[in-house]
Amino acid sequence: MAHASLWQRCLTPRATIPKTLTWSAGIGVWLVVIALWALVTYSGLVRSIFLPTPTAVLSTAVGMIGDGSLWKDVWASAQVVLYGFLLSSAIAIPLGILMGSFRLAQAFLDPLVNFMRYLPVTAFVPLFILWIGIGIEQRVTVIFFGIFFQQLVMIADISRGVSQDLINASYTLGAKRRDVVTHVLFPACLPGVIDMMRVTMGWAWTFVVVAELVAANSGLGYISLKAMRGFQVDVIFLSIGLIGLLGLVTDQFFRLLRKRLTSWAL
Repeated sequence: MAHASLWQRCLTPRATIPKTLTWSAGIGVWLVVIALWALVTYSGLVRSIFLPTPTAVLSTAVGMIGDGSLWKDVWASAQVVLYGFLLSSAIAIPLGILMGSFRLAQAFLDPLVNFMRYLPVTAFVPLFILWIGIGIEQRVTVIFFGIFFQQLVMIADISRGVSQDLINASYTLGAKRRDVVTHVLFPACLPGVIDMMRVTMGWAWTFVVVAELVAANSGLGYISLKAMRGFQVDVIFLSIGLIGLLGLVTDQFFRLLRKRLTSWAL
């Protein structure tokens, strides 16, 4: 009966399931992926030049950790992502709330923002190199440009979604316009803002490869490009895997942050 009840909960939308089952399912999917990877590589179904074995990737990781090069490249990419993401968020969050809350700000910024967010960041890389140079500033700019306008639109939508009744109630209780923005609008937007940051951080990690493909001398995107020239598929897989792992770590950070800061909105 207990098994039948658990099975029914698993098939019921939004029903809670035991944490052990959640962890088991999460680990299980990775075991399946690794098992399939091992099957097609160790059996010879796919040549190693196209898909390296898990052992080859692990051996490459151990070697790069041993000589210290891997930490250098991980830190180089992490710096670029964090600087670009934090700079973009620091500007986009207050500006997006203004866009979503004040009609004049929306009318002024909407045409430009909705134009800019459709422009491909890759097309601007040569211009960024021309304007800024080939240092870390250029790579940070790629991350910033890749996510800033998307963040603006998402935050503006979050701000517009705040209940008008909540704002009217604050005016009724004697709040001034500044108080409404700082003490009503921003707290009401906070859960959505953290969710937005979680999503756009994932975009930032994908843009880091674009940022480092040109005029970089370190980073996970850089070693991936260098490995491609030498047909070092194991290094390419290692860099891709590390970007995914770092993205997963930051994703879990924002999940925890939302739970801690906005537990009332869960």
